[in-house]
Amino acid sequence: MNNLELLKAGIEGFGIEATDEKLQNLKKYREILVEWNKVMNLTGIEEEREVYIKHFLDSISAVTNNYINDDTSLIDVGTGAGFPGMPLKICLENLNLTLLDSLNKRINFLQEVANELNLKGIEFIHGRAEDFGKSEEYREKFDVATARAVAGLPILMEFCVPFVKVGGYFICLKGPNANLELEESKAAMETLGIEFVEKIDIKLPDLELNHNILVFKKINNTPSKYPRKAGKPSKNPIK
Repeated sequence: MNNLELLKAGIEGFGIEATDEKLQNLKKYREILVEWNKVMNLTGIEEEREVYIKHFLDSISAVTNNYINDDTSLIDVGTGAGFPGMPLKICLENLNLTLLDSLNKRINFLQEVANELNLKGIEFIHGRAEDFGKSEEYREKFDVATARAVAGLPILMEFCVPFVKVGGYFICLKGPNANLELEESKAAMETLGIEFVEKIDIKLPDLELNHNILVFKKINNTPSKYPRKAGKPSKNPIK
């Protein structure tokens, strides 16, 4: 199976039609990623098959069990090189996507990807989750907030949950330590107004390590003091 066939089979395995346009857009995304990676640090993974599995299919796996659909409003917090938000947008063209990152160079890269692939319906925000999570324009406005292993789970919760409307979901892509992080997050869950729904084990091609998706539902409004000021969540996670 060549790399594009593997990508196609993987996408279809998550219940999404893998059209030629989507496959070509993902192929082009990887090419732009490698090109920009020469001048800034976006990823340690460049080889085509690895990018397809570890970045693209891992990101797209977030659709499992239908928490994210074609008309969802989704904010990807600390999106970095665009994972999981951009591969999800390529596969779900009507996804209402907001990409938030604290480094402007990464936002510039993502705007370039969107322009090259002619993707519409994306808002790009250069800034910190701690600031925008307090903003009336963004606070408790999204169906889903997502993040991909950018920090420990209690910290991620404080960054992401303020963006989620009551009844919406926080979906976190994690590695093999998910159970331990869940144990450490009970106080944060209660404080921020979410409850644990499920842990989904994801098997990706060619990989021994299982990846996990943790799903939380927002059941109460997040108290106005959260997120705390920049630096506080990381230095002093909710315990």
